[in-house]
Amino acid sequence: MAFLSVHNLNKNNEGEIVLANIQLQLNKGEKLAIAGETGSGKTSLLKMIGGLEQPDAGDIYFEGTRVKGALEQLIPGHPGIAYLSQDFDLPHNYYVHEVLSYSNEFTEEKAAELYDICHISHLLKRRTNQLSGGEKQRIALARLLGSMPRLLLLDEPFSNFDAIHKKTMRKILDDICKRLDISIIMVSHDALDILSWADRIVILKDGKMIQEGTNRDVYLQPINEYCAALLGEYSLLTTEISDHPGKNQFIRPGYIQLKPGNDAELIHTEYFGSYVLVSMLYQNQVIKAFSSNMNMVVGNKTSFDITGPKWYL
Repeated sequence: MAFLSVHNLNKNNEGEIVLANIQLQLNKGEKLAIAGETGSGKTSLLKMIGGLEQPDAGDIYFEGTRVKGALEQLIPGHPGIAYLSQDFDLPHNYYVHEVLSYSNEFTEEKAAELYDICHISHLLKRRTNQLSGGEKQRIALARLLGSMPRLLLLDEPFSNFDAIHKKTMRKILDDICKRLDISIIMVSHDALDILSWADRIVILKDGKMIQEGTNRDVYLQPINEYCAALLGEYSLLTTEISDHPGKNQFIRPGYIQLKPGNDAELIHTEYFGSYVLVSMLYQNQVIKAFSSNMNMVVGNKTSFDITGPKWYL
């Protein structure tokens, strides 16, 4: 029996498809990311899994029991599933320890461990109006975890935060899985956040689930350009220069190695600190590659080898 199962989930809104025939399973302890462009149905799927939105058809089973929709219960939600939205809020001008005590079902020792995991032990005596956005998010998260859920749903947990806070949150989410034995489903639009965190990725487009797989498989073998673009840079070699007759060839920039030569012309560079993203023109087509050479000059000539995975459509 799957920890979480989603069967033929459908939702329409005034004739517009929100979700169509979604089928999904989650194993206990798994970290699942849901990706897709704005309006693809990511947040609606997350809310339906948590019992916070009503599907038109289909069923969701959590630990073998059907999750009731929002219209089927007086207070929407499932006691074993916690949902943290982008618009999380805390009571204004309360002490942090007061906010946390209201929903905390842990022993004092376990609560201390939770606060340590969420990096908020030093904030307990502050008031909520004295906190940064990242601190408020971590406290809102700890508040949810105090109810001892087995599944955590996160809607864009990394959005609008700096690199330091993102790194802290990634560590917190890993510890939540390992130390508290909680499974996590996360919605995110950021390829780096998804790829560095998820065990498995689901991609939605126009309410439909169009690809599912491990982070590596979805990154290296996207089924189309939409899936490829969601997870980062890529190059498209059309049939004129593809090494597969009659098919377009796709390559990620990490698998293109530059070498001396005159096959291609450098037309653009982007500096990212430890590497440069190079765009070069090869037979009237743009190819992108990563390089550790910080002295790449637009207009110079170069050549390249394809050193790793490529895929075809």
